[in-house]
Amino acid sequence: MISMQNPPQTELVKLEILGATGHITLDREEKYNALNVKMITELCTIFDWTAKRSAGALDSLEDSDGNQYLRTLVIAGAGKHFCAGADINMMRDAGAQTAEENRNDSKRLDRLFNSLWAHPCFTIASIQGVALGGGAGLVACCDYVVATENVKIALSEGKLGILPAVIGPYVYRRLGSACFRRLAMQASRIKSDEALRVGFIEQIVSDKDDLGQAVDAMIEEVHSTGPSAATLAKQLTLEFDHWSGDDEQLRLFTLDFTSKMRGSKEGQEGLSSFLEKRPPNWKDQ
Repeated sequence: MISMQNPPQTELVKLEILGATGHITLDREEKYNALNVKMITELCTIFDWTAKRSAGALDSLEDSDGNQYLRTLVIAGAGKHFCAGADINMMRDAGAQTAEENRNDSKRLDRLFNSLWAHPCFTIASIQGVALGGGAGLVACCDYVVATENVKIALSEGKLGILPAVIGPYVYRRLGSACFRRLAMQASRIKSDEALRVGFIEQIVSDKDDLGQAVDAMIEEVHSTGPSAATLAKQLTLEFDHWSGDDEQLRLFTLDFTSKMRGSKEGQEGLSSFLEKRPPNWKDQ
């Protein structure tokens, strides 16, 4: 059985485990939490470690020592800003790199965003200040985003003569074709009201002090859902995103998926608890 002990040791990213929630904080406040190679590598390590300890993926609520497996992840940024995008030194170095070196850097970034997009836990972004470039990519990869009124989000790469290609698939899926195209061409910062309107964020709060309350409310809501159901909802969506068969095959796939869920340990617990008028074993008491 996988243990919840010994989380990864990192310097630029903090990981705090509180019950079934992992709190991840970008911690380069003096650099507005800009993404450098070390931070990207640490985030990838944390995403991998937490994914392997997802209650939904493991179909288990706790390890052998009684420590809860993870059901939700919260990603936030220390200080005034969530994430100002790529570190200026990393971008400067990219200009002197070979095509192969730049491709390897892009591959590292793709691993970062895909690890968050496909993470088996329910992921919540708690953001304030700016979320630019790669910071906007992190936001787009989360399942739910709470932002302060002063937030500004931008696919800012165009201002530097490049494009948001690596983050593009994830932003595209969140916003849709026309909106992604416009924001990539425009490359300017949008405010919280427009971000809410186009679907970049789900909730606006007055200031940073209110972020915690909004995040806690969403965690409570998600923890009333079966962990495996939440994880498999993401898997089901990914299947729909990439479905290449015909409609008949899709209908048969959904029938099999539903049958599997109803017969699963979690499905049986959920149905039994409903009939017996008691809380299911995964619900926070």
